[in-house]
Amino acid sequence: MLRTLDIRDMLIIDRLELEFQPGLNVLTGETGAGKSILLDSLGFVLGWRGRADLVRTGAEEGEVVAVFDLAPGHAAHDVLAEAGLPGGEELILRRVNRADGRKTAWINDRRASGEVLRALSDTLVELHGQQDDRGLLNPRVHRTLLDAFGGLEPRVAETRAAWARLRAAGRALEDAETRLAAARAEEDFLRHAGDELAKLAPEPGEDAELDARRRMMQAGQRIGEDVSKAAQALGPGEGAEGRMGDALRWLEGVADKAGEALNAPIDALDRALAELGEAVQGVETALEALAFDPGELERVEERLFAIRAASRKHGVAPDELSAFAVEIADKLAAIDAGAEDLAALERARAEAAADYDAAAAAMSAARAEAATRLDAGMATELAPLKMERAVFTTSIAAAEPGPEGRDAVSFTVATNPGAPAGPLNKIASGGELSRFLLALKVCLTRDASGLTMIFDEIDRGVGGATADAVGRRLKTLADEGGQVLVVTHSPQVAALGAHHWQVAKSVEGEITRTRVHPLGADARIDEVARMISGDRITEEARAAAKTLLAG
Repeated sequence: MLRTLDIRDMLIIDRLELEFQPGLNVLTGETGAGKSILLDSLGFVLGWRGRADLVRTGAEEGEVVAVFDLAPGHAAHDVLAEAGLPGGEELILRRVNRADGRKTAWINDRRASGEVLRALSDTLVELHGQQDDRGLLNPRVHRTLLDAFGGLEPRVAETRAAWARLRAAGRALEDAETRLAAARAEEDFLRHAGDELAKLAPEPGEDAELDARRRMMQAGQRIGEDVSKAAQALGPGEGAEGRMGDALRWLEGVADKAGEALNAPIDALDRALAELGEAVQGVETALEALAFDPGELERVEERLFAIRAASRKHGVAPDELSAFAVEIADKLAAIDAGAEDLAALERARAEAAADYDAAAAAMSAARAEAATRLDAGMATELAPLKMERAVFTTSIAAAEPGPEGRDAVSFTVATNPGAPAGPLNKIASGGELSRFLLALKVCLTRDASGLTMIFDEIDRGVGGATADAVGRRLKTLADEGGQVLVVTHSPQVAALGAHHWQVAKSVEGEITRTRVHPLGADARIDEVARMISGDRITEEARAAAKTLLAG
């Protein structure tokens, strides 16, 4: 239940504190007095998306605080727990709108997002405004309203999931068919290229390795002869190693007769022979490396040219040929397994279609049952609203399959016996639409507990006994344990309120302000009389007001 609403610096309200009560609360006042501002302010603190320019001219920020009493088990407790916010028997919502458009919200003194506010508002308030009948005129909304009435949201979610699986299975099958068709279009090329690459069997890095070997063998052809001559010149026998060895032996043979004169040359020759030995060994190693079979060079060149030709042919780098061969093999495997894969995907799609058909059929049956209950409930509600002869029918027809099933739902009415039924906007008058809306809203929210129901001029277009009937239904709705707030211009409705507030606008200097006053017994008589007769309140109007207030 909404207990208090505190508004500061919003539009033409500088400061306003309202304390609402259980039962039927009515707000009255002249057109333009600011009744809609109250609803805009309440919508603002509840996180609803509405007009942006709410801050009063000259103020830095506007603020709205709403306090709700929560009974144990109220749905708002679950929203608070899921958002990690503190709960309790009292819920305090506070939201600030700064002049630059920035908005900040608190829930029980903890910062909160507009999304959480809106989730809470769904459990706290049901608003029925002057434009709510547009939903009644839109068949796409009719299905949503019927599902809400029947409590079919979980079944709708199941149907959506089945539809999503069906669409996914269909896309998977279509994609597989497209890929298989494209692969089959190039199957001859793939098989020829696959065989060619399988025979070639290229390896990553092979091109660089073959090129290095080829260069080495080509170099061996050019420098081999000179390296051989150097080996001969350095080697034993007539080479440097042999000549230096002979010299060393000759010197060593006469060294004892020369005293120490030959010691240094002999030591130098020893060192030179050691270095020369390393040179000879290195040259011999080089000769071994340069040695090659001419046939090997030919084979290396043929392999290298084959790899590079395949690289140019298929437009891939030589090192990527092996990966390309694997890709071709995968495509060929997909072609070979394509028929089997398609059959599996077709079976999956058929299973998904069967699941969706079952979900949609169950959805249709549940809607038919809910439609029967809604029509019966509407008949019960319309009678006390002076429309006992009207017939409300929830029509369900086959429609194209979709995420929420394959039903087209529309609300039709026949307002008089024997008259043909038709869409609400073509059959019902403005006053009749208001009563249909009230009856429908009562049916839709009958099982909702803890909701504050707000009706904004639900009685427009009706008067006299019909307005009295609307008021009495609102009073009964409030007496059944709910809290109802009604913005009304009807004296019959206003007179039935358990609590009455007057919304008035005043101009002080050049500043316009809205004030809301709770009305006592005498003030209520004058306000209801004003609603009957206008600005000039007559004794006859007061008498009529007293009669209405007496019930």
